[in-house]
Amino acid sequence: MDATDLARWQFGITTVYHFLFVPITIGLSFLVAGFQTAWSRTGDEKWLKLTKFYGKLLLINFAMGVVTGLVQEFQFGMNWSGYSRFVGDIFGAPLAMEALLAFFLESTFLGLWIFGWDRLPKRIHLACIWIVAVGTVLSASFILAANSWMQNPVGFRINPERGRAELTDFGAVLTNKVALITIPHTVAGAFLTAGALVAAVAMWHLVRRPGRDTGAFRSAVKLGSWTTLVAMAALLITGDVQGKIMTEVQPMKMAAAEALYTTEQPAPFSLFTIGTLDGSRPVWSLDVPRVLSFLATGTFDGRVQGVNDLQAEYAARFGPGNYAPNIPVTYWSFRLMIGFGVLAALFALWALWAIRKGRSPAPERRGTRFLMWAMITLPLMPLAANSFGWIFTEMGRQPWIVFGQMKTAVAASPAASSGDVITSLIVYTVLYGVLAVVEVGLLLHYARAGLPDVTPPPPAESDEDRPLAFAY
Repeated sequence: MDATDLARWQFGITTVYHFLFVPITIGLSFLVAGFQTAWSRTGDEKWLKLTKFYGKLLLINFAMGVVTGLVQEFQFGMNWSGYSRFVGDIFGAPLAMEALLAFFLESTFLGLWIFGWDRLPKRIHLACIWIVAVGTVLSASFILAANSWMQNPVGFRINPERGRAELTDFGAVLTNKVALITIPHTVAGAFLTAGALVAAVAMWHLVRRPGRDTGAFRSAVKLGSWTTLVAMAALLITGDVQGKIMTEVQPMKMAAAEALYTTEQPAPFSLFTIGTLDGSRPVWSLDVPRVLSFLATGTFDGRVQGVNDLQAEYAARFGPGNYAPNIPVTYWSFRLMIGFGVLAALFALWALWAIRKGRSPAPERRGTRFLMWAMITLPLMPLAANSFGWIFTEMGRQPWIVFGQMKTAVAASPAASSGDVITSLIVYTVLYGVLAVVEVGLLLHYARAGLPDVTPPPPAESDEDRPLAFAY
């Protein structure tokens, strides 16, 4: 592989790895804020226990997300200098707002929340975690606006003298039709992930430690499972809208996602397709008539362009070259994204069924063992769905790094050799492997520990006698 291929592998590995932490942080911050709100309104101790229990998992995940996110900034300069020069004027505004506004809110008010227990007024302390939650969505929104510009460039002009894109309408970037649907779709995926994590950890305790904080963990299973189900419904709705917009602005991506090689009206939805090894043509396909037309256009008689016709159109428009993405990767990542999300929702339904009408899963039953294993794997399902979703989004745009404006092949740093990139790739991979062991170890350790003791400490003689202490 040349330096560009290695740089793509490095960016893919580090970005997917970083995004394992992002949805947990977004979704879990809102659920922890919900637990604390319930405690503030009811005074029920179980909600305080759940707040501090899942709050600790949130903090571990937040710290790891910050560390892994820093690498993304370095990669733009090291491996993608051509891209950085071309889009710097566009990306500078949303990324600066993400750092100065959104991340400032997250980090500042998270610090106040961590150290403000019993020091800040109760409602102000509660407001801190809600501000953190809102900050996570703002942060994601600015970054997704930048990414959506790569999918559908708007609000810019090309400076022919400098050979770069220049921002002309920042409002158009923030209100890009791709961004406006990608943001709620991504946030729904975050709630799917966080809900699955909350339900899985709580169910594990109900099965392995019956009778210990049963009421609190039953509430957590219900909240986590219902969050997962509602999030899955939101994903289906936003995903449907996103598919129609994708067909409008990136028809090649939709054609590749369905392995549709020839334009059809109406177009069938492929349940399963076997193609040639190079992905150039289908060999056998199991189709559902007219469904793709509805998904792509909103009508069952809609016309959907195929890969071959789009290839000819793009070659005439942009010049000679292959404008089709890797179809096997695009096709299967799209289906794995949907499949893992649906599987997570089914597991959440199973969890709700297991605790219906006051029941508790009996450890000695055979079905309970299967339930426990399902709950152990439940948090992995949304993580896999999110990962395959981003693989589909980015791979389906190829060969463009900025659709219709800049190809990936000319975006890499000309000074970065294959040796340079593979060295940094090995270093990052080893470092991320170590961080993964640390992250999983910490999460498992504190998740197994159970709910904390929230008995208030004896009052200090004065505020000066109370040192600033970590609340966990």
